[in-house]
Amino acid sequence: MRNRRVALKALIGAVFMLGLLKAEVSPAQSLRIGYTDPDVIIVNMKEYRDIQQQLQKEAQESQQALQEMFNEYQEKLERYQRQQALLSEQRRQEREQELLQLQQQIQEASALRQQQLAQREAELMQPLLERVQQVIDQVAQEQNLDVVLRAQALLYVKEGRVVDITREVARRLGIQVPEDTTATQQN
Repeated sequence: MRNRRVALKALIGAVFMLGLLKAEVSPAQSLRIGYTDPDVIIVNMKEYRDIQQQLQKEAQESQQALQEMFNEYQEKLERYQRQQALLSEQRRQEREQELLQLQQQIQEASALRQQQLAQREAELMQPLLERVQQVIDQVAQEQNLDVVLRAQALLYVKEGRVVDITREVARRLGIQVPEDTTATQQN
């Protein structure tokens, strides 16, 4: 649902931008539009695979730490369940409170670790995204394009009126993009 909203906003923004650009272009000029699929480019980059491996390793380490916390909780819970009948009402309430606090700590630690992993991913991906954007900008300037859209924002493409620059961007980044994943195949 959120992805649809984001895609819809992007599409509305692109249409608005095209309207503005079209208003500035005289009839003698034609608006040059390109499109690319940066996601296809990025997932085929070695750096991306390295980042994913690093993130997976960090996620496993976080999961291991959470598992240790959960094991401690399980041990205390089992001990409480064995001793519950022998405990006074006050002591039973204290132990239940302790178990609830431990459970809450596990949930908070899990949420915090997920947030940290998301931040780490953004941090590691930023240079890669900037590099791809620089190459997209270079190709767009060299091909004299007025607008470059994400392939996912395209609903219809009239061949010859728009340019797919995905392969050129990938080539300049030194990667191969499988033909069946290009944007023209998706539309």
